[in-house]
Amino acid sequence: MNQFELNQVSINIEKTSIVHDVSFSLLDGQIGCLLGPSGSGKTTLLRAIAGFQPICAGTIVVRGDTVSDKNSMVPAEKRRIGMMFQDLALFPHLSVADNIAFGLNSGRKESIKRVDELLAIVNMQSLKNQFPHELSGGQQQRVALMRAMAPKPDLMLLDEPFSAQDTELRVQLVQEVRDILKQDGVTAILVTHDQHEAFAIADSIGVLNNGRLSQWDDAYNLYHTPANRFVADFVGEGVFICGNIIDSNTVQTELGNVNGELSTDLPSGVQVDLLIRPDDIIHDDYSTYRGTVLKKSFRGADHLYTLRMPGGTNVMCLAPSHHDHKLGESIGVRLRLDHLVAFPNSDS
Repeated sequence: MNQFELNQVSINIEKTSIVHDVSFSLLDGQIGCLLGPSGSGKTTLLRAIAGFQPICAGTIVVRGDTVSDKNSMVPAEKRRIGMMFQDLALFPHLSVADNIAFGLNSGRKESIKRVDELLAIVNMQSLKNQFPHELSGGQQQRVALMRAMAPKPDLMLLDEPFSAQDTELRVQLVQEVRDILKQDGVTAILVTHDQHEAFAIADSIGVLNNGRLSQWDDAYNLYHTPANRFVADFVGEGVFICGNIIDSNTVQTELGNVNGELSTDLPSGVQVDLLIRPDDIIHDDYSTYRGTVLKKSFRGADHLYTLRMPGGTNVMCLAPSHHDHKLGESIGVRLRLDHLVAFPNSDS
């Protein structure tokens, strides 16, 4: 049985349609993510799951029980759903242990046991008597997570919980939070606009666009086999180059014939836009295909180059950091693709 199900859910706010016919599910212990730009409907959907926003169609089911449909809505406090917010909302006058224990209704002995159990997961036993202002930002984040997890909710919701942290800490926290949720067996849904967070934490990711679920899939498939042009453009870095379908495994482009498995069934002769990721283009000093360096971004182990090809197409290329080329320099490249992601040409 699924731990969580969203079945054809639609949401209107003041007669404006915000979410349209969204469905997905999670098994017990899975971590899902709602990923999309601002205004895509992901926060509205999270509020509906939490019990703060009614729905106008469909059902929301937690552990086999319908908690929302178009006619009824179980109150938020009765849904056994935990929430972790961006602002953390820790009580400044309570210790770490008391913050974590705040939502527990069990006896004192059981509460102490659960608090100690959670503090052990994050190696913060020695800080149980500290107050929030005495903790680092990362430690405060862990306490907020432990407090939401303490009652052992049927579902955990995380609303942009890492956005206030600096980049280095965010990367560390995302992996830690995944490990903590997995260790405690928590089913969870994260809302974020950051695909790197989504890739690092989630088992399944739903890409939302204008209130519609474009694709519900794992990170690998979102990146390599996007369901539509929006997903292809939003997930990962990449550009579209013009091409012509030669056969089911070949697309002709200004960078030569590209061979690989086409992700869609398009007939020969059709003009297409072919998705090219930076890792699809190999820097090759001996290639006859050359591009002019327009931009460069040093990333430590490699450079990300933006190149202008002779036909006017811009592409991105990853190259080892010791290949340090100047702006305006001409460098050789070649394509290496396994998956050919192509969509009918938008101008044809």
